[in-house]
Amino acid sequence: MKRLALSVSLVLCLAVLVGAQNLAINAAGATFPYPIYSKWFDVYHSKNPNIQINYQSIGSGGGIRQLTAGTVDFGASDMPMNDDQIKEFQSKNGCGVLHFPTVIGAVVPTYNVPKVSADLKFTEKAISGIYLGTITKWNDPEIVKANPGISLPKDDIVVVHRSDGSGTTFIWTDFLSKASSDWKGKVGSGTSINWPVGLGGKAMRESRVSSSRRRIRSDMSN
Repeated sequence: MKRLALSVSLVLCLAVLVGAQNLAINAAGATFPYPIYSKWFDVYHSKNPNIQINYQSIGSGGGIRQLTAGTVDFGASDMPMNDDQIKEFQSKNGCGVLHFPTVIGAVVPTYNVPKVSADLKFTEKAISGIYLGTITKWNDPEIVKANPGISLPKDDIVVVHRSDGSGTTFIWTDFLSKASSDWKGKVGSGTSINWPVGLGGKAMRESRVSSSRRRIRSDMSN
């Protein structure tokens, strides 16, 4: 089964469910789609009272692990399973696995530069340079060039990123790998990586930082 390059995938092992008067379907995975899943499953249950779908929002990696272990009927993941994961699933379960998109969302950087009210623009070179640690000041020429007429301070940029394994991190680092050959060669993409710079926090809970410094966040979901 070839991988599909989709931001949000629902990983489903086909199974035949027959002869059940009351049916419970168990699932787990990404936190990002949980709100709409919860709504969908509630509406579905109201129309089909004999079918209950139980979804645990434990993260993309957890969804893949539980699906592979056979403890859930389907899993949700922000990143597709890789070839090794698919082979492991097939070996343990004796059947194939399908990926298909269910929810589409965006992963974007956010920033906070006090006294700058204009919307800033960032080139791919600027974004990748910030996360590589080669661009460290808000008034770096690459950022200034993309924002003519805006007075940018010389303050340090403090990067904040996820420290835990995250499908969102995969999406963001996959973008950086496409935007920068340096990033692809030195860091690469994945749910957990060795970030070149920055402060790590689970689910983007920001650490305190002095008022003289500025921050940029890599992602928001999960």
